[in-house]
Amino acid sequence: MLNGWELYLGGILLLLGATFTLLATIGVVRLPDLYTRMHAASKAGAVGGGLVLLAVAVLSQDAAIAIRAIIGFLFLLLTTPVSAHLLARASYLTGYRPCNETTVDELAIRKESSASP
Repeated sequence: MLNGWELYLGGILLLLGATFTLLATIGVVRLPDLYTRMHAASKAGAVGGGLVLLAVAVLSQDAAIAIRAIIGFLFLLLTTPVSAHLLARASYLTGYRPCNETTVDELAIRKESSASP
């Protein structure tokens, strides 16, 4: 049986996770190019999904489920930024350029400085 504090903590974690996931969704829909959309999805989406997994760990009342949820949370936090970075770099190297509102393009600056003698 769940006590009062577990229900409140689980509910708060679920609401925060749903809020971050909603913000990630709005970012994917509203932001102008692939890189900014990927930023919204990888940051807010990972935090939102992680908070939902923590809520599952708190509310499950089963140690096996809680451990799996915590491992999933850690895996999500470790792998999402790395995979987003790799996808963004691959997109840039294949020719997809940032939108005109992007003011700093460090890869282009690095590419120009290495090309000039």
